[in-house]
Amino acid sequence: MLAEQANRESGAFVPVYGRRRIGKTALLRQFCKAQVVKEHPTIFFVGKQAPAGLQRKEFLAQAARTLDEPLLAEIAPPDWKSVLLEVHRRCPPGRRLALVFDEIQWTAAASPELVSVLQELWDTLWQGDRGLMLLVSGTKAFIEREVLGTKAPLHGRCTGQIALAPFSYAEARSFQPGYSLVDAARSYFICGGVPPYLQAFRDDRSVEENIRRTILDEFAPLFREADYLLREELREVQSYYAVLSELAHGERPVVELGDKTPIAKNSLAYYLSKLDELGFLDKHYPVTGAARTNRQVRYRLGDPLTRFWFRFVFPNLSYLAANGADETLRHRIEPELDTYFGQRFAELCREALPTLYRQEGVVANFEVGDYWNKDVTIDVVGHRGDEITDLGACRWSKVSPIAVTRELRESAAHYPNARNARIALRVFARGRPSKKPQDVRWHTLADLYNA
Repeated sequence: MLAEQANRESGAFVPVYGRRRIGKTALLRQFCKAQVVKEHPTIFFVGKQAPAGLQRKEFLAQAARTLDEPLLAEIAPPDWKSVLLEVHRRCPPGRRLALVFDEIQWTAAASPELVSVLQELWDTLWQGDRGLMLLVSGTKAFIEREVLGTKAPLHGRCTGQIALAPFSYAEARSFQPGYSLVDAARSYFICGGVPPYLQAFRDDRSVEENIRRTILDEFAPLFREADYLLREELREVQSYYAVLSELAHGERPVVELGDKTPIAKNSLAYYLSKLDELGFLDKHYPVTGAARTNRQVRYRLGDPLTRFWFRFVFPNLSYLAANGADETLRHRIEPELDTYFGQRFAELCREALPTLYRQEGVVANFEVGDYWNKDVTIDVVGHRGDEITDLGACRWSKVSPIAVTRELRESAAHYPNARNARIALRVFARGRPSKKPQDVRWHTLADLYNA
């Protein structure tokens, strides 16, 4: 996609966005090394928390090296418009200049006018200029609000966009080829699909040993990762931590969060909205095909590492400081790990269901999620447009096929099947039993990975 943008007959403007650590910078650097770009000058500027004048000076120093124009580093334009006009003027004729603003949210924090300046120059100079490619990357919240948002100066001007998502469970498997499927899944339950987290979990160590070395050790790369990411985005964290600590134990409706956190009920919506905007939370509704209502919503902690950290590390920081990583792992984490992984397994199954549908030749539209009411919880719901609704139970621990099927049938009786669709039952488990009920489709962990 980026190569196609680089070959456009007019200017190219591409925002790249996603959560922190997802690989935006790595993607842009790799692209800039590609043949289609490296033949042309590329100014790759990384924003930082620094005064505006210092950032402009560093940008000009980078431009001076890239364009072989030493005098650029000596001038001191008073604003970004003057800087960008001067750099553009000195670009050699016939060559395409790539301007990359990485972590643009930090540059814009010091120079709030920057986005408007980019909009003005795009509209008046760059849009029809085959000699320029503008790439900006930043956090999901900033790009969606300040670049793509309907009230943003640059709204409607991008010629392409890339929203980077975490790797899927199947893609994450390639980071630890030496792991069994069970350990690959356990690693995914902790790291999610975030590349540096997966790289930190080595497949020549057990999952437990990786937890000890990469998360619990005070010098480990992920020991303060969740804390760091939150403090980087938020000014005061105490109230946010109260919400996240509660959600680390499982999804919650707003009313329950109001009861279990010290936050005033009339202020809770603000904290939830902010965490949702930053990508830490997911909103979920029971999947029934009916219209959603705000009363049904439940919040989940969406980032796996943040969830693990608030579930096992944050509440045990004092114990960890007093007793060390080994004791904390043995007494505070390992006894609860299997239950924790069981909760995460249901999420993997919901993620896998669309792939199973493709494998099974399902061509109808569908919605995948789960269902709950005051009496039952159904782990997986596939609401399909071909008048079939799949209901599934997920079991990470060893199960009796007869017992889990009976429980699933009992839960299915509570599902609101208003359209009178055919109900199809599925069980997701680590292994396949020697005998299973004939009217239930059984999916093993291997089935999910091989799909």
